[in-house]
Amino acid sequence: MIRFEDTAVRYAGTDRDALGGVSFEAAAGQLTAIAGPNGSGKTSCVRALLGRAPLVRGRVSIGRDDRAGMDARAFARRVAVVTQREEPAFPLAVREYVALGRHPHQTPWRSDAARDASAVSGALARAGIEALAERRTDTLSGGEWQRARVARALAQDGEALVLDEPSAFLDVAHEMALFELLASIAATGHAVLMVSHQLNLVARFADRLVLLDQGRVAADGPPAQVMDGPTLERVYNWPLVVTRDPAVGAPTLVPLRKRAGGPR
Repeated sequence: MIRFEDTAVRYAGTDRDALGGVSFEAAAGQLTAIAGPNGSGKTSCVRALLGRAPLVRGRVSIGRDDRAGMDARAFARRVAVVTQREEPAFPLAVREYVALGRHPHQTPWRSDAARDASAVSGALARAGIEALAERRTDTLSGGEWQRARVARALAQDGEALVLDEPSAFLDVAHEMALFELLASIAATGHAVLMVSHQLNLVARFADRLVLLDQGRVAADGPPAQVMDGPTLERVYNWPLVVTRDPAVGAPTLVPLRKRAGGPR
């Protein structure tokens, strides 16, 4: 479980908190999504979890352990993070790239090669990219590359997976495949915490939705509860309606056009 407790972040040179006392948790066995407009504090949550943002107050914990008391290796053994952007310094075979996820478990004096190989093979299989194992990373499509990044995170064999905008730049099919994969990972008992702008996909796949607005929690709960028309319209400052997807029954956000004669 990942828990934020009254977590406040302020960056140097700014006059207000990027996070103004945020409290929520990402439970084991659930897919938890963080959403909100640009500048609402979504990425600051990830930075606070990584220890890259200065906490004014509050804390972030992994299970019962305070994140502030964990060094980088101890953290990486428990939590795998897929950031927004990443480009390898040089191309690798996909299997070699995924094997980088085993680094937190290795030391100069100890390495379990059999366990590492098994973890890498398992991660490739779970991410559905076994056929890409010998391909070079610079030959992958956007969707294949995202799955390789998730596979590397799975190879870390931690208890939680955190992703910042994992479906950015993906087409519909690759978005759906990625969300299906993340939901299946959560179903195996992992805590999956994801930052996403894709509210309609979040409504279909997430167990919990944390909606941020100006560094604070505007709503928190099941997507069907949080995706309330007046709430979303206020947070995003745009006319919209929330309907129901006729195929699956999930709430669906429909933004309206702003025209001189009114929304249409």
